[in-house]
Amino acid sequence: MTRWPLISSAVLLAVVMVARGDAVPTKKSAWNGTAAAAYLDNRLTWWRQWPKAERDHGTRCVSCHTSLPHVLAMPSLRSQSGKQRQSVDEMGMFDDVVKRVYLWDEVEPFYPDQTRGVPKSAESRGVEAVLNALILATRDQERGHLGPDTRQAFANMWGLQMKSGDQKGGFTWLNFRLEPFESPTATYWGATLAALAVARAPDGYAADPVIAPEIEALRAYLRTGFGGTLYSRALILWADSQLGGILAADERNRIVSDLVACQQADGGWNLPSLSTWQRIDGSSLPQESDGYATAIVAVILREVGGPTSAVALKRAQAWLAAHQDKDGSVTAKSINKDRKPGTDAYLFMTDEATGMAALAMRR
Repeated sequence: MTRWPLISSAVLLAVVMVARGDAVPTKKSAWNGTAAAAYLDNRLTWWRQWPKAERDHGTRCVSCHTSLPHVLAMPSLRSQSGKQRQSVDEMGMFDDVVKRVYLWDEVEPFYPDQTRGVPKSAESRGVEAVLNALILATRDQERGHLGPDTRQAFANMWGLQMKSGDQKGGFTWLNFRLEPFESPTATYWGATLAALAVARAPDGYAADPVIAPEIEALRAYLRTGFGGTLYSRALILWADSQLGGILAADERNRIVSDLVACQQADGGWNLPSLSTWQRIDGSSLPQESDGYATAIVAVILREVGGPTSAVALKRAQAWLAAHQDKDGSVTAKSINKDRKPGTDAYLFMTDEATGMAALAMRR
C-alpha cells in the first residue's frame, strides 16, 4: 500500500517535466568516448578500403562525412582515454594529405571535369584545399607546432580563394545537390571550415600580417550568409566563435536565441528546424530529433558559450549520451534520401554525427 504515493509522485513529476518542455529520460546513459573512438576508427578503415575513395598517386579522397569528423574528434578522444597512438589508417590518411599537398600541381582533382563535367575540377580543388589545411592544422594543434606541410596546405588554400563575384572571399565548393556538404549553399560550410583551419593553426598563424587581407576577405564572405537559413547562420556563428570579427554581439545573440527556440522537448534538434531541406526521393525528413542536427548545434553552442547556450547545451548533451548506440555511434538520417541500411552511404551522416557529438561531449 505504501507504493501508491511513490508511483503517483513519479507520474506527477513526469507530467510536470513534459508540461514545461523538459526531456523525460527514456534510459540512463553516460557518454562512452572509447566506444565513439572505436566507431570512428572502424569507419575510417572502411572508407580507406572503399574502392570509390581511391584516387591517383596511390592516395585516398578525404571526405567531409567520414574522414573529417574523425580528424576533428580524435585529439580530444585520445586525450580523454590517455592513449596517444594513432591508428594505421589515421596515419595513412595524414600521409595521403601531405603527399597531395606537395604534389598539388600533379595530382588529379577528386572529381575531374573529364569524367564528371565542368566545373567539377575547380569545385574539387576548392574542397580539397580547405580540407587539407584543416586536417593538417588540427594535427599541428595537437602537436603544438605549425609544420611546413601545413604552411604549404594553407598556401594552396589561399591560392584558390575567390577574388571577385558573389563568392568573393570564399571558396568554390562541390555541388552534387547533396545536403549539407555538397550543395549550392555548402560554400558557407566550406568557408566555416577554412575559418576553423586558420583558428586552429598554432604558432600565431592567424595573426600573420601577410595573410591578413585573405582572412578579412573570408570574414566578409561569411557575413553575407547572415540572411540565410538557420543552418547557415549557425555555421557562421561557429566560425565567429573561433576566428572572431565576423558577427556583432546582437547578431550572435540572435542566432543563439533562434537555435535554442528550435530545441525539442527531448533536448535534441531535428533537421527540418534548421533549413528548408527537401529530399530528392520525395520522402519526408524525420520530424524527431536527429543525431547530426543535435550534435552540430551542440558543438556550436559549446564554442559560443554564455548562460543561454549552457542550458541548451546541457540538455543536448544528455540527449546525445542517451542516444549513443552500443557501437559508439550516434545515429543520423540522410537529408537527401530515405537511405536503406547496408547501402554504402547509409552511415555517412552517422559518421558525421558521431564525430560532432564527440566534440560536443569533450571534457
